[in-house]
Amino acid sequence: MNSSSHKYFKASDCPALTVLYDGGCPLCLREVELLGRKDRQRHGEQLKLAFVDIDQADYNPDSYSGISYREAMGRIHAIDASGAVLRDVEVFRRAYDLIGLGWLYAPTQWPLLRPLTNLAYGIWADMRLRITGRPSLESLCQERNDSCRID
Repeated sequence: MNSSSHKYFKASDCPALTVLYDGGCPLCLREVELLGRKDRQRHGEQLKLAFVDIDQADYNPDSYSGISYREAMGRIHAIDASGAVLRDVEVFRRAYDLIGLGWLYAPTQWPLLRPLTNLAYGIWADMRLRITGRPSLESLCQERNDSCRID
């Protein structure tokens, strides 16, 4: 699921959810592989999920609702079929719901658990690169010739 899996869809072919993921992150890759496998098992050729590896050099924010490399590397993002941008735990809720495993994330919407889940995800996202042995976001941006610089 690399940049060759980037697709430009006609409205009728548009996936229910396009997930932007970091293909250089081993944990992210496992998650994408699981989601993709479950999507194929449940939907056959009428897939509901599409995946875009933002770590590929040809990632173009203009093709994905203007979500910059920096933003996408900092927090998981997805774009639904209507063009709405989802972030953080909501991406997982929606993706798992589409593959028939929504019950796994249903508790994250409960009033007491929602803020805790969001907080935990924020901490994870802030530490993800370091935990997975990747360079810092600043280093990754420098490798891209500052293409993710904040203006």
